[in-house]
Amino acid sequence: MERLEAFQVAARLDGFIEVNEVEDGSALWFRNRLPDAGTNSHKRLCLDGLTNSATIYWQTVGSQFNSRTFRTVSSLQEWLRLHPHQ
Repeated sequence: MERLEAFQVAARLDGFIEVNEVEDGSALWFRNRLPDAGTNSHKRLCLDGLTNSATIYWQTVGSQFNSRTFRTVSSLQEWLRLHPHQ
């Protein structure tokens, strides 16, 4: 999980809190502390130690679920700046 430390720092700075870790220890799950405006749902974030990536899941106002995978911390940070939860 050390490889994902930079993803964890970026997630926590954006208001994500750790939810749980899968049994084999290859992934960490986070959710936003606050729900997104308009949907009242929390973004979810999975940090995958096998692929060294982060995938974020969110719901739109029209109740559609979406996801996006990031291979770099900078790309995750940029996306989070463009899609604030408040």
